[in-house]
Amino acid sequence: MVATLPVRGLGRRSSPAGTSYGRCVPSSDDAAVYSVGLRLRDRLVVVVGGGQVAQRRVPALLAAGARVRIVSPWLRPVLEGLVATGDVEWVARPYRSGDLAGCWYALAATADAVTNAAVAREAEDQRVFCVRADDASGSTAWTPASGRHGGITVAVHAQRDPRRAATVRDGVVERLRTGDLAAPQHRGRSAGVVLVGGGPGDPELITLAGRRALAEADVVVVDRLAPTALLDELPGHVEVVDATKLPRGRATTQEEINRVLVAQARAGKRVVRLKGGDPYVFGRGFEELTACLEAGVACRVVPGVSSATAVPAVAGVPVTHRGVAHELVVVSGHLPPGHPASLVDWAALGRLRGTLVVLMGVDTLPAIAAELVAQGRAADCPVAVVQSGTTAGERRVLATLSTVGELVEREQVTAPATVVIGDVVAVAASAAFAAAADRTRLPV
Repeated sequence: MVATLPVRGLGRRSSPAGTSYGRCVPSSDDAAVYSVGLRLRDRLVVVVGGGQVAQRRVPALLAAGARVRIVSPWLRPVLEGLVATGDVEWVARPYRSGDLAGCWYALAATADAVTNAAVAREAEDQRVFCVRADDASGSTAWTPASGRHGGITVAVHAQRDPRRAATVRDGVVERLRTGDLAAPQHRGRSAGVVLVGGGPGDPELITLAGRRALAEADVVVVDRLAPTALLDELPGHVEVVDATKLPRGRATTQEEINRVLVAQARAGKRVVRLKGGDPYVFGRGFEELTACLEAGVACRVVPGVSSATAVPAVAGVPVTHRGVAHELVVVSGHLPPGHPASLVDWAALGRLRGTLVVLMGVDTLPAIAAELVAQGRAADCPVAVVQSGTTAGERRVLATLSTVGELVEREQVTAPATVVIGDVVAVAASAAFAAAADRTRLPV
């Protein structure tokens, strides 16, 4: 269900009794918007530009099932990460006439007005609706402030007033969540930093407190492991800072992230650090909180749903199924067994009989599996690997400790992925349970 709310409605000419209404006349050209919901699944959308606007809009397009092609000589790291996982096609050069061929929808989002105008002209010639990020008057489509809850999408246009549209959107979504028809309670705004755990990837799995923090943000510092589809719900004035760390690629240092958080808060901004999962579970949330407190900046934590338990649950793996596992251990696999900097006692883990969940362990998984077998775990112990869990790009691989290294390489599994080792995986592998998991899976 899609509910589209124009903040100022279209007026009707009054008509004498017994006559039909006259034609609806917009109060201004700005109000002349016909709102629809685009069904973009498996349809090509072309985004010209690889900067902040593209970073905000692309995740929502992917969540809608669109095939996204970005035309830009460069990309923000978070978009580069989507290219690396095959979620987005990248044409690594400036825009050329003809780049919109075959597309259903276009977004002109470069920093160059001349290029954006050229994209809009081609879209007009091709009869393709186009959003021009730098000039709404030159667009044939406008992006509303949108939010989702319980299968309902709320989209609000406010005559190009993004703050007003976002305020109305937030009020409607808040009432949908609480069931309260009264206006949401006013919340004070103060400068500082909020560390928000965004959950495992599905934007519906962020907490209410996390969404409220985002609704009040002036600046959002985010990386590719956070639920980036939520960025599309931010009003236009909110600055998005890309803090992505790519495996073996470009990375924002932790020191730079700390500096940005402190500097933006000291400038009087309300800063949200949006992180994947829970900020304290193999994240650097406490380091960021410490940096803020040492600088005299107020900071609080909004815990999130950890991928260590959420991803297996959505994938149909009960990590502590009754009668199968009485223990659950979550371990970081970013360093392989035997690495001098590793703090993991792999020998002890090899002797366990319960469930072992490995995060950040795609590259080291062959070495981890071999070490667990060497330390006593059965070679035929079942393993489930879930890539991009709870998102539209989720993939699942079932294996054993003796085969998982080969399968992960053959299937080209990439980070982020959650690995579950133990007999609970065998419970989930039955055909009946797999069918039930598919029927009850959360929408993404």
